[in-house]
Amino acid sequence: MPALPCWLPAYTPLDDFSLENIPFGAGVLPDSSSACCVTRINTYIISLNALADAGLLDDLTTHAGLSVRSAFTAQSTLNAFMALGRPAWRSVRTRIQELFTIGGRRDIHDDESLQSKVMHDASQVKMTLPCTIGDYTDFYCSKEHATNVGVMFRGGPPEKALMENWKTMPVGYHGRASSVVVSGTPVVHPSGQLRPDPSADPTHGPCRTVDFELEMAVFVGTGNDMGTSIGVDEAEDKIFGMTLMNDWSARDVQKYEYVPLGPFGAKNWATTISPWIVTLDALAPFRTNAPVQDLAPVLPYLTEKHRHTFDIDLKVAIEPASGEGASVVCRSNYKHLYWTAKQMLAHHTVTGCNMRPGDLFASGTISGSDASSFGSMLELSWQGTRPLDLGNGVTRTFVQDGDNVVMTGCAQGDGFRVGFGTCEGHVMPAASGR
Repeated sequence: MPALPCWLPAYTPLDDFSLENIPFGAGVLPDSSSACCVTRINTYIISLNALADAGLLDDLTTHAGLSVRSAFTAQSTLNAFMALGRPAWRSVRTRIQELFTIGGRRDIHDDESLQSKVMHDASQVKMTLPCTIGDYTDFYCSKEHATNVGVMFRGGPPEKALMENWKTMPVGYHGRASSVVVSGTPVVHPSGQLRPDPSADPTHGPCRTVDFELEMAVFVGTGNDMGTSIGVDEAEDKIFGMTLMNDWSARDVQKYEYVPLGPFGAKNWATTISPWIVTLDALAPFRTNAPVQDLAPVLPYLTEKHRHTFDIDLKVAIEPASGEGASVVCRSNYKHLYWTAKQMLAHHTVTGCNMRPGDLFASGTISGSDASSFGSMLELSWQGTRPLDLGNGVTRTFVQDGDNVVMTGCAQGDGFRVGFGTCEGHVMPAASGR
């Protein structure tokens, strides 16, 4: 399938934000003080609010006959749009493609005044969180990552590293929505209770082992009522889209606190996401077989009729404050995950937990079988015992103050690309007194 032709100046389909993509987000436009709903094509930010105000979405309705236009009029987040459902998401994405495809609708092409309201230079737009996040859950779905952690923390051979419950369900914990921040937001070095010597009393102080975790996260579109569940084969229609995530971690804090109730302070201090949500329709060309689930029988509520995942290349680079430039430390792929997004959502709701538009859940660290694909410094440096060479004599076992961690992800098609932009965070020194 050839790439869609686009009339925008200097357009290339080999950009993260091709016409095949049409991701959704929110941002503050030049000469504005509040955010609006947006999409992006190459270096152009397209205001969805302006499209709605111009009447270009008036004929689009939901399956229930609700107006799509109202989801953007005076809206600063995507929550109202998310709540409309997949047919509405598809119709808006298709309309945007029609408006910017050569040979498509000429409403914007032929109206320079409208162009000035709709189209904006991406470098002049401040991206914000795409929606109000009500709740955030983090899963633990990589067999390779869970195996590596099991070997490091509990010892024994790799074939004995997984807990029995991990083999039968996507294990997760409830995170902190209030500290989810958009790419580019600095994060402050955490402090907490530490106990490096198990025979000594715990102490309080700055974390000594700050880490990143390479993850992908899913935004819920339409949810479910409390007391009901979402079936695994209907879950995809409930998913609005996906984004990149860095689940920052304080490893030494985590090691002391996580028994018996799991992570708490080690994970609640910062979580960074990329500003763009890529729809499953945009990712459809990159469907691929998910790993065979042969560790234990899969219970019926998690058994998928059509088991697939997405082939998305992922990369992590560290840029030290000393100015040596960015050094790639990890190359992984979303397709490595043992548990799929559909299974995560089905398991999350099987108890009757209600999900709402804008709720967020993440995959957990995405590691492959090769050491270069390990998705955290914990694994890459093997608990700090194998320093990584960043070049020019600079090494790392964990993330240091001043480091800028940059995650990227994209799926490469035949002559076009669908990407997520960057998920970037700069580590600031610990606050005085913490």
